[in-house]
Amino acid sequence: MGVTIVEQSAERVVATMPVEGNRQSFGLLHGGASVAFAEALGSWAAVIHAGPGRSAVGLDINATHHLAARSGIVTGVATAIRLGRTIACHEIVISDDQGRRLCTARITNLIIDAPDRA
Repeated sequence: MGVTIVEQSAERVVATMPVEGNRQSFGLLHGGASVAFAEALGSWAAVIHAGPGRSAVGLDINATHHLAARSGIVTGVATAIRLGRTIACHEIVISDDQGRRLCTARITNLIIDAPDRA
């Protein structure tokens, strides 16, 4: 997907993704790529919030697509809505390189003990 992390904390993750390589058959940024991008950012922020020995798993994600992009770089900003002991919720806004909002998503992650990697 070509995602590059620009900034990262539990409260805010910022990343970029190229439209090239993430298009659907009509040449537009694929809606599924936008949702996968949003999920990656929100889940990454939740994992940071979870801390050492813990992890995060998705419970719910939803997205609204506002505008389409055909080229360039999109930027995703995941902002914490709620950082609790067992739940982390983030809103993710994806914008084009002109600052226009393309997609708004929200993800809820469950904070769990990290699974053994045996």
